Amino acid sequence: MPPPLDDETRYRLLKLLESKPELSQRELANEMGVSLGKVNYCLRAVMERGWVKILNFKNNPNKRAYAYYLTSKGVEEKVQVTARFLKKKVSEYEDLRREIEQLMREVEERKKGAHIVGAEITPSSND
Repeated sequence: MPPPLDDETRYRLLKLLESKPELSQRELANEMGVSLGKVNYCLRAVMERGWVKILNFKNNPNKRAYAYYLTSKGVEEKVQVTARFLKKKVSEYEDLRREIEQLMREVEERKKGAHIVGAEITPSSND
């Protein structure tokens, strides 16, 4: 069995496959912002785990036309990975919010004893 995919990659792939099962591997790569090789690797991994099945449209003149469908196990995994991904993003958001608040306090403290000229903070001449 291939090594596990990280939650962000798994989330983005399963979300795309659920909403756009007809995307080609190249289109998936473009949408995800990754290489075609990575998409191929990821698709094989989710298919081996039984989360995705592939269907070939036999009546389609383009014999390379496939659709990727989430299985019931795939839908369950998508729910679980979505919850983990959301928890991670909320934590990142909270960390970023705290950092922004700290930076704003630092700027306010510096402004008390300084004049802001353009984008630069210069010492006040009143000191």
